[in-house]
Amino acid sequence: MYLYNLTLQRATGITHSVHGNFSGAKLQELVVSRGKTLELMRPDPNTGKVHTLLTTEIFGCVRSLMSFRLTGGGKDYVIVGSDSGRIVILEYNGVKNCFERVHMETFGKSGCRRIVPGQYLAIDPKGRAVMIAAVEKQKLVFILNRDAQARLTISSPLEAHKSSTIVFHIVGVDVGFENPLFACLEIDYEEADNDPSGDSASRTQQTLTFYELDLGLNHVVRKYSEPLEEHANFLISVPGGNDGPSGVLICSENYITYKNLGDQPDIRCPIPRRRNDLDDPERGMIFVCAATHKTKSMFFFLVQTEQGDIFKITLETDEDMVTEIKLKYFDTVPVASAMNVLKTGFLFVASEFGNHYLYQIAHLGDDDDEPEFSSAMPLEEGDTFFFAPRPLRNLVLVDELESLSPILHTQIADLANEDTPQIYAACGRGPRSTLRVLRHGLEVSEMAVSELPGNPNAVWTVKKRYDDEFDAYIIVSFVNATLVLSIGETVEEVTDSGFLGTTPTLSCAQIGDDALVQVYPDGIRHIRSDKRVNEWKTPGKKAIVRCAVNQRQVVIALTGGELVYFEMDPSGQLNEYTERKEMSADVVCMALGTVPSGEQRSRFLAVGLADNTVRIISLDPTDCLTPLSMQALPDSAESLCISEMGGTEGRDGEPGVQGQLYLNIGLHNGVLLRTVVDQVTGDLSDTRTRYIGSRPVKLFRVSMQGGEAVLAMSSRTWISYYYSNRFHLTPLSYDTLEYAAGFSSEQCPEGIVAISTNTLRILALEKLGAVFNQVAFPLEFTPRKFVVHPESGMMILIETDHNAYTEDTKTQRKIQMAEEMREAAGEDEQELANEMAEAFLTENLPESVFGAPKAGAGMWASCIRLMNPINGTTVQVINLDQNDAAMSISLCKFPHMDPSSTFCLVGVAKDYQLSPRSVGGGSIHVYRIIHGGQGLELIHRTALDEVPYAICPFQNKVLIGVGRLLRLYDLGRKKLLRKCENKHIPHLVVDIKTVGERIICSDVQESVHWVKYRRGENQLVTFADDTTPRWVTTTCTLDYSTVAIADKFGNLSLVRLPHNTNDDVDEDPTGTKSLWDRGLLSGASQKADCIAVTHIGETIISLSKAALIPGGSDSLVYTTLSGTVGMLVPFTSNEDHDFFQHLEMHLRGENPPLCGRDHLSYRSYYYPIKNVLDGDLCEQFNTLEPSKQKSIAEELDRTPAEVSKKLEDIRTRYAF
Repeated sequence: MYLYNLTLQRATGITHSVHGNFSGAKLQELVVSRGKTLELMRPDPNTGKVHTLLTTEIFGCVRSLMSFRLTGGGKDYVIVGSDSGRIVILEYNGVKNCFERVHMETFGKSGCRRIVPGQYLAIDPKGRAVMIAAVEKQKLVFILNRDAQARLTISSPLEAHKSSTIVFHIVGVDVGFENPLFACLEIDYEEADNDPSGDSASRTQQTLTFYELDLGLNHVVRKYSEPLEEHANFLISVPGGNDGPSGVLICSENYITYKNLGDQPDIRCPIPRRRNDLDDPERGMIFVCAATHKTKSMFFFLVQTEQGDIFKITLETDEDMVTEIKLKYFDTVPVASAMNVLKTGFLFVASEFGNHYLYQIAHLGDDDDEPEFSSAMPLEEGDTFFFAPRPLRNLVLVDELESLSPILHTQIADLANEDTPQIYAACGRGPRSTLRVLRHGLEVSEMAVSELPGNPNAVWTVKKRYDDEFDAYIIVSFVNATLVLSIGETVEEVTDSGFLGTTPTLSCAQIGDDALVQVYPDGIRHIRSDKRVNEWKTPGKKAIVRCAVNQRQVVIALTGGELVYFEMDPSGQLNEYTERKEMSADVVCMALGTVPSGEQRSRFLAVGLADNTVRIISLDPTDCLTPLSMQALPDSAESLCISEMGGTEGRDGEPGVQGQLYLNIGLHNGVLLRTVVDQVTGDLSDTRTRYIGSRPVKLFRVSMQGGEAVLAMSSRTWISYYYSNRFHLTPLSYDTLEYAAGFSSEQCPEGIVAISTNTLRILALEKLGAVFNQVAFPLEFTPRKFVVHPESGMMILIETDHNAYTEDTKTQRKIQMAEEMREAAGEDEQELANEMAEAFLTENLPESVFGAPKAGAGMWASCIRLMNPINGTTVQVINLDQNDAAMSISLCKFPHMDPSSTFCLVGVAKDYQLSPRSVGGGSIHVYRIIHGGQGLELIHRTALDEVPYAICPFQNKVLIGVGRLLRLYDLGRKKLLRKCENKHIPHLVVDIKTVGERIICSDVQESVHWVKYRRGENQLVTFADDTTPRWVTTTCTLDYSTVAIADKFGNLSLVRLPHNTNDDVDEDPTGTKSLWDRGLLSGASQKADCIAVTHIGETIISLSKAALIPGGSDSLVYTTLSGTVGMLVPFTSNEDHDFFQHLEMHLRGENPPLCGRDHLSYRSYYYPIKNVLDGDLCEQFNTLEPSKQKSIAEELDRTPAEVSKKLEDIRTRYAF
């Protein structure tokens, strides 16, 4: 069995984010790492929308990311520390739209190891040197410089190792142009290691160490080291040189401290706490991330606490000596893994979990009434300042980037009856959790909808001059009239446009420099800018049936298949070409391309005839109206559209890359064809087909992100566009449309105007490149698992949070704190205290923004929610008691007790301590589903002595994994009745699946065990298991003997029992059982074979076997913690497998991963890769330069077009 691994939706969680000017134009951009991909994003400074320019898989794990620029340079480079044992410097090439590797220096082994550098990066603020450090012992410094050609150079590494030290963080200190200096947080554990009593371990202090790179002597010295009082978690470099006082801010538990070399005294300020916080008061508070903003005159830091509160920090200086640290509460946003302040006044927040945000910094918070805290204010040791959190005041949200990370459970089902299955994903953490419904499609924002006086049949937009930025008119054609609307602040009807209103319109366009043309059944109307009108009338009884117009040409087809061609002469007059062309059949559709820049005309006319052919006809003066090529079609053509795609715009005077010409053909039977038109000969080649709907396909050219895109309308509307180096054909998540045109106005620079029945709609597509359109419904705690009730389609979720309070406990704590406030007040302050207590009790800050209070370890809050997954309404919520944690859920039937009902079993843990692990017991809550899925009714609870992690129905009874015991229960009147148990699972049952008679039981670290229930003896007997330890997260049965297993370390394995497996393993007839207990490798006597294994690189949390497109074949769909949705698909023929295997082999050689990791060893991180080909690598073929594509294709005996067609085919056969 051979499989092909495809990613449908790349990871959405962000681990690192840096900003800078990577394309060299004066624009602020962001480079983010999403685990194993790098993405370049550009926030539009006018609209604030974030556009993705480029996403690259690096087939490695990004451990650290930094941006830097050389002194005096105008462009930023990206430095990546990864698991490849190499340091890599990347530069963005805007013309090719790719990252180019400028340098790659090898220094160690691959893999994320303790002593191999790559975990930390620090850059000298002037861009002269970079330090790359390991978690332990090793640090290397590379000097960066320019050569004579102004290219970036990198030196050989200089060592700054110190054995038995653990590093927590490093930064480059800003010292102007003196020798580069790096500050490092470390702990020396040598003494603690040699002291068996453990005393010195408790005494060991963290130190702040400065390393200086001596540029004259070319080596690194350990300049200065001092112990720290509190344990610090990270450092912030303070601007130096002419910009500021230099030095570092040390963020530690409860305090922030400023330190610098020389005679600067330490300045220390406590971290402010929220007033009346429900958190455990003994808990320390730390800062988790920071962003620096520096201008010529000032600088400030935005730092965020682990509750999400952002403080603005400024330093007061007196002649280069810092005298005080000032903190001011700024705003509260979700807790971030990285924050960036852009020079354009935006704050980018890459959330730890859930969606990412881009905010506009509206105020700097200097002149508001928020109290400012200072290190100069006198406080007792251990005391701190208090502030009151509030809604946003200084920040304004301008864009939200949807993120699925983390996905904790998924099901694929068509609950909404839409033909195409939806993906239901439980995402997020704590109060920001959501249930998301994913549908394949692009999200459409509706800008305006207005009713029209009747049902129109077509719509166009035109500009007044060819160089206008925005459209001037919308023209709507009815059966017997034409309506002209002018576009301004509002859209209004006009009558003086020169268009003929008493006739339907076939087409209209802006032509020449500043004229308009209208084609209607009786003729052509040419409207000059001074409103002079030239008319061309049709001869005799003939009428115009079809036409095609662009900026300089008009072609019409008269009844009987006669073509008439007009071209614009330099004086702006439309001239008819002397000859006319008789076609052999009736013309059913025709199309012209746009006029290429710097040329007089479009060279080709495409004509679709009634004899099921499309012909390309030349419009070149030398051979005008001669047919060049023809293509036969399976059905008659409905519409044609010629578009140029795949080019890039030229910037700064450089020429862009020219795109290909494509002829898009929409057929009567709902099929869309895309064919390449040779730009010289007009030959048609390389046809791609997709079935897109049940109606005839109409095509319209629109512009998207500066390039051309094609809207294809059938029973659904699709858009075909070229984005980040590949073609996308995606449906729009919107109602059926009938006709459309591109639309551009000030409010909506790249929109679409469309008609649907009797309405005119203006739409915008903002999230290009997105695979799924998401609908999110908020939840209260972290969702763990859910089940769908098949009869009603209702969903039952269990939500559980550790370190959290239930609503009841929160209310009790609030009342208790209010009492304490009243008691603490003196006699004369009683009234004020009452007011404060009342205000505290009524205040209700939304937890989804301000975070839930942290209750401390071993505190659990949990609920069971019954909801409708289509519209997101919650029908019922059952809150569990404090410290009860719902762990598992399943639907079961017990026909002998109640034949008509379905029961919902929820496994609950009580007083569960994670580390060191202890548990106060568990229980199974049994609910009956009542009112046809609209309610849950508690039947009884059954106490257990361990945590029930897994529940699975089996032959009208239920299997429950209780700790390491596998038990079979039946439903009784007062509780569940234990029938039988198996004690031979080694550690902990985490998953149970059944297929036929076989039970597949997963252990937390020893892979899967096959168990058979023997009725006669009432025994659960393990008859087979796996030879390799796997830390199972989830499994999926593929057939009677094959199971897919995902593990914690990001591997996906397929395991199969051999054909000769005997399910009825007899135990030793002598009764000693010694043989059976001994087994093979101290397990069962029969072993499963591993038939396929690959390393995905992210922890897979759910697996399902499903078809994602109507009529498609089944594939194995996986979702990961980072928000990836991917699939493994089986090859159906040997030649396909052979082709992709060779393509993968060539790409490994020709296009090695960007950050220096070896592709084969990455995919074989834990187990050697077996029988799985990497589709993500194969699809990089499309991003190679043409010469490389050609050489690889020749090795495979194909053309590059055939290779990319095969890549597209395997994708569209199973998914999108």
